[in-house]
Amino acid sequence: MTHAAPASLSAADGAALTDALMRLLRLKTTPIVMQMFASVAEMEAVPRIRRPSHVHTTDQIVGQAARLGFTVGITVDDLVGPQCSAVLGLSPRDAAFERGEDFAGVWFDTVEDASAHQKAMHTAPYGRWTAMAVSPLNSGRLTAPQIALVYANPAQMILLINGLQHSGYRKLEWGAVGESACADSWGRALATGEPSLSIPCFPERRYGGVADDELLLALQPADLAKAVAGLERLSANGLRYPIPPYGVQMDVRAGMQRSYGAKKG
Repeated sequence: MTHAAPASLSAADGAALTDALMRLLRLKTTPIVMQMFASVAEMEAVPRIRRPSHVHTTDQIVGQAARLGFTVGITVDDLVGPQCSAVLGLSPRDAAFERGEDFAGVWFDTVEDASAHQKAMHTAPYGRWTAMAVSPLNSGRLTAPQIALVYANPAQMILLINGLQHSGYRKLEWGAVGESACADSWGRALATGEPSLSIPCFPERRYGGVADDELLLALQPADLAKAVAGLERLSANGLRYPIPPYGVQMDVRAGMQRSYGAKKG
């Protein structure tokens, strides 16, 4: 199922969502948004946009927004290679990309294994966009982002997912491509419009500053707003972060009644 992105995301919307996420989940990393642009001129017109002076991975660009609070815009020429740019749809999935020969003998045993990995990756459609920008959700500088990115530890993440599923429930399913896990998060979300959870990979942690305990959820701003609304309801029902340990040897009945019993009134 593909959902249409909202026409706009106001500064007030972004600030309110960020405040709620920080209050309800105590996130340590700033939620950010990613917007794709049909032209470089549109990207460069974003207020206070930074442009790289060096070659980077997309992980580093995303990390500059999430870890440093920067608003950064890039084109294919700013990225180290197609493993980054193809995930964003800024370069094609050509024959060389699909073979993945550079990965054989390093990340994968054989060329066949490497090629199978490349073919399994989710990537945004090529030819639609020529530039990308990322910015903190609460900055208000990107007004029509395709996706938001939320870094959280596993306990915070499951509550965020519970919030998304609180109303209009559906089962959410993801995969793990392994190396190049950005294809599981922003690649999949840009390609399908679906909420997309990933275990950030070695390069995301080495180059993007992702902490040992962090997972990444990429989702459309409308889905993030829905998840926050669900979190508010869960919090009102006593289901909050941090989740206090009950004790592995305690009589569980009183605790289960509070967590799973029907809410009265």
